[in-house]
Amino acid sequence: MKRFSLLFITLILMSFAIQKDLNKKVDKEIKEVFKVSNYTYSAILLSSEIKKQLPSKFETDNFIALKANNALIGYAYMGKAPSKTDAFDYLVLLDKNQVILKTKVIAYREDYGGEIGSKRWLQQFIGKKPSDQLRYGDTVVAISGATISVRSMTDAMNNLLESLKILQSKKIL
Repeated sequence: MKRFSLLFITLILMSFAIQKDLNKKVDKEIKEVFKVSNYTYSAILLSSEIKKQLPSKFETDNFIALKANNALIGYAYMGKAPSKTDAFDYLVLLDKNQVILKTKVIAYREDYGGEIGSKRWLQQFIGKKPSDQLRYGDTVVAISGATISVRSMTDAMNNLLESLKILQSKKIL
């Protein structure tokens, strides 16, 4: 029983450390992309009725409005997408009109397919708007050895863009 308790406590502490590391990476990206040293953020809270209508998963802490000097500068969305045997965490930074400024794979947990985290590959999402539709192998470049992750990221981005379009139509954004 002591071993189980010790293992459980160790896993909890590790999860906090992992989350703290992810938060540091997100903070760094926000400061670089928006060229700010200080910013504030607030969660965008959605009703459960609205959440049911959205293809992307929106929780209280994964979609935030970013402000500098009390003015809206953009949004940040943090999501998870499945890879072959696990999931990876990604970040999408958007301007105040919900146009993608940057995407970044924050944590990739597979031995293969990590190429989706390359800046060069992720650049293809920059400038995409809620009205855009992405297609694997057409508007999104395939990567040999990373098919599952590329399709997953493409689906995740399409779901986010569609969700943003719905939120815009409902005058939430």
